[in-house]
Amino acid sequence: MRAFIALPLPPSDAEVLEAMGDRLDVGRTLEPETMHLTLAFIGEVPEADLREAADGLETLAPPAFTYRLSGVQSFGNAQTGYALALAAEGGAPLRDLHDRIRSRLHGAGITLERRRFRPHVTFARLPGRLDPEEERKLADFLKHEANMTVEDIPADRFVLYESFLTKAGAVYEELAEFPLD
Repeated sequence: MRAFIALPLPPSDAEVLEAMGDRLDVGRTLEPETMHLTLAFIGEVPEADLREAADGLETLAPPAFTYRLSGVQSFGNAQTGYALALAAEGGAPLRDLHDRIRSRLHGAGITLERRRFRPHVTFARLPGRLDPEEERKLADFLKHEANMTVEDIPADRFVLYESFLTKAGAVYEELAEFPLD
């Protein structure tokens, strides 16, 4: 199973990002229900390992908190394409949740990539190569949306998702939900 753990973006906030992505005129805006803040990308693991990890996450019970999104970022390259995202700022509560989830997954025998945690919410995907007109549209978008901010986003639960890759994009299925206290 291909899986990850994330904070789902509340529908009202996801609609704000969808509207922003629709102003891009290049690439494709993600569906609001797929927008999330990844806390841990697990990757391909046996179902039994994922069940054990979910059991370990049941007792985590970290406190609920709020976070904000601001500053458009670009990830990717010309080979694989690009993702546009807003950076997430959640301070110590967000970092602590990330660290505690990683620790529980490690305790369940799941090895995660050692990457620096760069919390963000992706809202659009772009092809790797843009023609001059698309590059101009992207530059205009980045100039006008650079300071976009979404404040006070509630983090009241995190979710274990299974991910299916399709030609139309990734499809996510909720496997388990864990409330934040």
